[in-house]
Amino acid sequence: MKTNVETNVEANAVSRIKGLSDLSNQYSLVLCDVWGVLHNGVKAYEGAIEALSAFRKNGGTVVMVTNAPRPRGPVYAQLKRLGVPEGVYDEVVTSGDATQALMRQAPKKMHFIGVYEKDKNLFEGLDIELVGEDEAQAIICTGPFDEDNDIAADYIPVLKKFRKRNLPFICANPDKVVEIGDRFIMCGGAIADEYEKLGGETLIAGKPHAPIYEQAIKEASSLTGKTFEKSDILAIGDGMPTDIKGAQDFGLDVLYISAGIHAGEYGDADEPNDGLLQKFLVKNNAKPVAYIPRLQW
Repeated sequence: MKTNVETNVEANAVSRIKGLSDLSNQYSLVLCDVWGVLHNGVKAYEGAIEALSAFRKNGGTVVMVTNAPRPRGPVYAQLKRLGVPEGVYDEVVTSGDATQALMRQAPKKMHFIGVYEKDKNLFEGLDIELVGEDEAQAIICTGPFDEDNDIAADYIPVLKKFRKRNLPFICANPDKVVEIGDRFIMCGGAIADEYEKLGGETLIAGKPHAPIYEQAIKEASSLTGKTFEKSDILAIGDGMPTDIKGAQDFGLDVLYISAGIHAGEYGDADEPNDGLLQKFLVKNNAKPVAYIPRLQW
């Protein structure tokens, strides 16, 4: 006898496509994740470069949407450094861009969790005073202090202190983990989760929340002079709690990149077990229009 899960998998099976070209004529705007789709933090993916470039050459618009916790300037530089040439995308919108709006509305005295030298651009142009734990009126987090060794549980003692004072916790990077080469490191979203478990108030503008999608569409319209309906837009991403959930909640079609951070759930990254992948999608209430291991044309 078939279980309910098996029945749901069969009823909601998601097709694997050969490339973006299989879907491209249905959409005029692509909102594409960066880390895990266009690059892995060490090198850019040639297939993704070709696919996005081809979509643009055929008249489409591409906005890269990333949970990077800094404004877009450093992201332009990073993409160039990783080998992403001109012509691949029209614009970049970051969680840092969207988070600055939250920071302008928050108390000025903030305690910072993250690596300041890497994310100091987030504070440019803002009237913010970074203070110690005891003086803080709000928390701003871009990620862990030590990306190589910290785990989210390390932050629980200080988070409990912030929770007792009911301090708002602004998370500039909602990702929980990110892939760098062949390893994964913790991101700010994992720390925000711990604060939320304690009953604390978390403020997040990046994926999966609406503000970053609204900003991306607004910028695409400004660049092109076109009005984009949600039915005109395809989101592309690899992260279930951010890319996939965010696009679905916002009402967008989404292409799932299966060889990203969840690849270990269903076998070989480039040749996933379709049955296991389908069960994984059902388990996560994910309903992409299609999936492909790695983005290609």
